[in-house]
Amino acid sequence: MEYFLQTPAWADVQSSLGRAVHQQSGPGWSFLAVEETNPAGKVLYAPYGPVASSPGAFDAALAALVELARSCGAVFVRIEPVAAGLDLPSAADDLRRRGLQPAPSNPQPELSWIVDLEGDFKDVLAAMKPVNRNLHRNIHKKGVTFRSSQDPEDIGILLDFLHMTARRNGFKPQSDDYLTRVAASLMPAGAATLFIAELHGEPIAAALAYDSADTRTYAHAALDDAHRKLSAGIPLLVTLMADAKERGLKHVDLWGVAPADQPDHKWAGFTAFKKSFGGREIAYPGAWDLPVKKLRYNAYQVARRLRDKLRPLRSPSARTGR
Repeated sequence: MEYFLQTPAWADVQSSLGRAVHQQSGPGWSFLAVEETNPAGKVLYAPYGPVASSPGAFDAALAALVELARSCGAVFVRIEPVAAGLDLPSAADDLRRRGLQPAPSNPQPELSWIVDLEGDFKDVLAAMKPVNRNLHRNIHKKGVTFRSSQDPEDIGILLDFLHMTARRNGFKPQSDDYLTRVAASLMPAGAATLFIAELHGEPIAAALAYDSADTRTYAHAALDDAHRKLSAGIPLLVTLMADAKERGLKHVDLWGVAPADQPDHKWAGFTAFKKSFGGREIAYPGAWDLPVKKLRYNAYQVARRLRDKLRPLRSPSARTGR
């Protein structure tokens, strides 16, 4: 699988947001790294990277990242080695031996759900729950149609539905400005597509997908509360998958899912929805830090742990700023 966050298209998105982006490659390895800042100072972050074909190539990529971090003044390198030539069961030990430490949190999901598209699409449909197949085959009888768009102006359809979902579920979506910039960068280049479900010509659901060379990533989706009973999000996702198959892609990455042993996880509902389309779980080692300025990094870690320890002791008024 080629991970979208390590593609030149994603580098263009980051550049459009005003961030410094670095791309390097060598025999069997490559990476895209973005300069960010946190309380420690400058950080060099490789989302779902570096990509390496073997442990030796991974070491070469790490060395290049460290050299780059020193040249740009980064305190540490943060990586998420999803394709690093490392054996997952022993990845943590392998990473620690290389001087890496587990990051305090994971910017990207540690578990994802993949639907493979190789073979006939009938086989993909057969692996889904019957209700998904039936909705895909019959929802047109209720006046629902589907279309795709690579016009950045259409991103407003998704933004409206995201606002509805945020109000209903009480979460904060990514900003309109961010998604508008992503759409402006990716959609004209053919690297992102907006899929829209319409009832008698009026939008009722939308989903934004990103494409790499072999994988479509299901990135953002939402629907109109007034038409929830139609469950248009299900056939909309099937349409997104069928289109990916027609374009010759091999996988659809449905993105983060909750661990099976955590039924109360905040992603449990999304996870049940994603798993209803068939597919398989894929696990990653998570985010890891490689200190470059070790004294400063250690001071940052001590301050972070102290802050986390004191947080439960603060009064409600202190937490809210009143």
